[in-house]
Amino acid sequence: MNCLEKFSTPQLEFLHRGKVRDSLRVDKKTRMIVVSDRISAFNKNSKTPIPDKGAILNGISNFWFEKTKHIVPNHLLEQIDPNITLVKEANPIRVEMIVRAYLTGSMWRAYQKGVRNFCGIDLPEGLTYNQKFDEPIITPTTKDKDDTEITEEEIIARKLASKSVYQKMKKIALELFQAGTEHLEKKGIILVDTKYEFGLLGKKLILIDEIHTPDSSRFWNAENYAQNPDKAEQISKEFVRQWLIKNKKNGKYPDIIEPKIVAETSKRYKQMYELITGEPFQSSGEHIKTRISRNLVERGVTKEGFIAFVMGSSSDLDHAKKIAGYLKDYNITTDFRVLSAHKNGEEIPALADIYNNSVEPMVVIAIAGRSNGLGGALAANLNMPVINCPPFKDKVDMSVNINSSLMMPSKTPTLTVVDPGNAAEAAIRCLNVPSLRMQLSENIQKVKDGLKEADKKARNIQ
Repeated sequence: MNCLEKFSTPQLEFLHRGKVRDSLRVDKKTRMIVVSDRISAFNKNSKTPIPDKGAILNGISNFWFEKTKHIVPNHLLEQIDPNITLVKEANPIRVEMIVRAYLTGSMWRAYQKGVRNFCGIDLPEGLTYNQKFDEPIITPTTKDKDDTEITEEEIIARKLASKSVYQKMKKIALELFQAGTEHLEKKGIILVDTKYEFGLLGKKLILIDEIHTPDSSRFWNAENYAQNPDKAEQISKEFVRQWLIKNKKNGKYPDIIEPKIVAETSKRYKQMYELITGEPFQSSGEHIKTRISRNLVERGVTKEGFIAFVMGSSSDLDHAKKIAGYLKDYNITTDFRVLSAHKNGEEIPALADIYNNSVEPMVVIAIAGRSNGLGGALAANLNMPVINCPPFKDKVDMSVNINSSLMMPSKTPTLTVVDPGNAAEAAIRCLNVPSLRMQLSENIQKVKDGLKEADKKARNIQ
């Protein structure tokens, strides 16, 4: 499937990987939010992504951010890719504001077990499944991996938010819920419940994260609910939750979602996008990482390629810098790492997790001399070209140690290039970026022109 399960780029500082969103720092005032195609339920991520889910969530959230900015300012700066938005860097308040208009979901399951008090709010006896409350209620939770319910008094006592800030959050949350309810009613949709997250930009309260999406909200078909409230048609993530509950075995939910459920879930997300925004959802059809890489480069967030110098020792730094000197005229990012295959090779998988999931074209240049196991160890773990460029001291050193760079085990392909300039040129070619290839063509032509000019001068001498 053409899905974004995990986003990575070594060109930006990684901040946080949530259940669905990945956060990276662009600069001191700007954060980049990448909405993946991961899906979570019951505080656990499924191993099965949902096609187009991330782009749908991102588009829906940004639609609502624009539509509700008169109620509360938000963190939106600019959407630069279907899955990616640049936002203002705010200080998040570690509380999720859950607004509920109906007795359903986890609240109903608790109510059935005799629970009547939810976050300090007492519910009366005799309520029925999917019954509408007289007024929406707020049942906040902590913003952590467990999403624990918490009362207003506990929030203030634990200093998660001051009393005045929390009162503003309550007021705004109810206003946002009302705005969402009114908009969706016109579309024949009931906004059942949802969550809001807030942050502080200086001292100003702003809305962050997402708003009124199928991940953060529960939606019902209004006509269907009117006909039979007990069997209200779900057009949100609750559809997946119900399938997981039905297929729970030995106290565990399935890790993998059946293909037909994946297809139906993707369909429902697209349906919600079109109902909410009034616009058809268009999937690009392009490979998602190729598209993201291009859009990041066009926006100036990242460069066209990345070349990592992985050295076996800090004494190899001068050699690495010499190679990097040949790359200064290309629009790429370079990075320097020290990692010994023999002494701390256990760190290679962590590096591979970052590099293998990166969206930009990448090449690794391995720099290690005597008993070079580094290039092979990297090639065995990385899904990109690895070039050995050993820091030989002289011809004797090369003749003794070159074999350790040339001979690699099966399934560990590496190139070995001795000359630093040629190693740099080989790395650029391996990136295979059209604009860089054009630049290479220009450089090749300059060499040819230089040889022609030298030939002319030689002929004139004769």
